[in-house]
Amino acid sequence: MKLKEMLIGLEGLKVKGDLDIDIKGLEKNSKEVKEGYLFVAIKGFSVDGHIYIEDAIKSGAVAVIIQEGCDLKSFKVPEGITIVMAKDTREALAIASSNFYGNPSSKFKLIGVTGTKGKTTTTFMIKQILEKAGKKVGLIGTIATYINGKKIKDSDRTTPESLELQQTFHRMVEEGIEIVVMEVSSQSLKLHRVEGCEFDIVLFTNFSEDHISPNEHPDMEDYFKSKLKLFEMCKTGIVNTDNIQGAKIPKLFPNNNITTYGIDNYANVLAKDITITNSYVDFRVKITDRNERVKTSIPGRFSVYNSLASICVAQKFGISPEVIKEALETVRVPGRSELVDNKLEIPIMIDYAHSPESLENILQAVKSYTRGKVINVFGCGGDRDSGKRPIMGEISGKIADYTFITSDNPRTEDPQKIVEQIEEGIKKTKGKYSVVVDRTEAIKQAIKMATKRDIILLAGKGHETYQEINGVKHSYDERIIVKDLIEKLG
Repeated sequence: MKLKEMLIGLEGLKVKGDLDIDIKGLEKNSKEVKEGYLFVAIKGFSVDGHIYIEDAIKSGAVAVIIQEGCDLKSFKVPEGITIVMAKDTREALAIASSNFYGNPSSKFKLIGVTGTKGKTTTTFMIKQILEKAGKKVGLIGTIATYINGKKIKDSDRTTPESLELQQTFHRMVEEGIEIVVMEVSSQSLKLHRVEGCEFDIVLFTNFSEDHISPNEHPDMEDYFKSKLKLFEMCKTGIVNTDNIQGAKIPKLFPNNNITTYGIDNYANVLAKDITITNSYVDFRVKITDRNERVKTSIPGRFSVYNSLASICVAQKFGISPEVIKEALETVRVPGRSELVDNKLEIPIMIDYAHSPESLENILQAVKSYTRGKVINVFGCGGDRDSGKRPIMGEISGKIADYTFITSDNPRTEDPQKIVEQIEEGIKKTKGKYSVVVDRTEAIKQAIKMATKRDIILLAGKGHETYQEINGVKHSYDERIIVKDLIEKLG
C-alpha cells in the first residue's frame, strides 16, 4: 500500500520525503520492524519510542511517523527516509493501521460496550445470543479474543492497541465474521486505540469511581468524558438509565438514537418482578410486543442489568424472544460470577475479584441473595500491592460468614507471609476464619462445610487456569479442582 493511502483521514500532517513509496507493514515496536515498514514512534508513559527511530531504520523502516514538537535534529535520519510529523502519533497509528488492513470494521457490524463494570459479562451475553441465532460472532475483551466460538488468545488488556486490534479485525473478516462485540475501555478511547473503528451500536453499562491515577485519568470528569467519545463515534446507543451518569447521555446526545434500559427508573426496556437466588436470577421484561420471563444462571441484581443490555442489542438484530431466553439461561462467563455445576448441588462461584473494591462488591452481592452462609476462599497475589492484603482480610471478615485465607499466585513471595498479612485485617473483625495455605485443601474444607443453602465464593483467580509459584505457572483450573474434589468426597 502507498504511504499516502495509509494516511487518509489524518489532518495537520507535516511531511518530508516521498508519500508515494510502498509500505509492506507497520509497527510501533522497533524490534518488530522489517524491510519496507512504516515505524510509528509513540511517546509512552515510561518509554519514548522516538529514541528507537534509528534502530527501526536499521531494521528496514522506509518511513517514520513522529510526534509534533519532537526535536528532529536529534535523530540521525538518512536521506530517502520519509518523515511524517503528526499531532498525535497514537491517533496516526490507529488510522494508518485501519487503512492498511482495508478498514475491516466497515465489513461487519461492530458493537462497542463501555462502562465501569459489567462489560465482560454483557459482551459474553450478547455473544451467546447472537451465536444461538446462527450468527458468526467475534469477541474482543478482558478475558480473551474469540472467533466463531473458538478462543484465539488470552488478553493482556481490555481493549488491544490499535495495530493489534485492526490485525484482529482483518483476521475476523477473513474468517467470515458477521458481528463483533468488543469491550471498549476508557483508556482505549482516551489513547485513540479505537480510532478508525466504525461502530454500529455502542452500549454504556454504568459509571462509578475507578481508574483514577497519573497514568489513567486525573479525575472523574476526564474518566466520564473519555467514555462519552464512544457516543461521538456512533449514533445508535444503548444506556442504563438507573445509573446517574448514564441517565445524562440521552440529553448530551439529543441527535443520537438511544435506547434505555433499567429497573428503577423509566426506560424503554424495563425489568419487573425480579427473583434472585444463590444460583439464578429471573425477571419479567417486554421483548418486542409481549412480556417474557427471562432466567439466567448468573445470580445477582447486576445480572439483571447485563441481561437487559444484551436484550436491547438482540432486539436491534431482530432476534426472537425464544432465542434470547435460551441463550441467557445457558450463558457462562469465565471467572465472572461463574457457577460450577456439581452433583452435590452446592452453589460454588468462581469470580475474578482480586482488589478490595471488587471483593467487597461480590461479597455484598452474594450476601444479599443467599439464605445460608457465605463462605469465602481467597488469597492475594505475590509481588503485587501488599497494602491491600489486610484491607481485603478486613472486608471478608465483615461480610462473609466464614473465610478461608489461602494462596493465590504467590509468585516469588513466601505464601505464609502473604496469608499472615491478610490475617492482620481479618483479626480486626469478629469474622470466623481459618488459614489454609494450600488452596486445594482450603476449597476442600469449604465444600465439606457448605450446604445447598450456602454459597462458596472462590475469589481471585477467575478465568485464570494456573497458579504462579517462583516464576513457574502450574496448571490450576478451579473448575477441574472443584469437580475432582467433589468426586473424591462422593
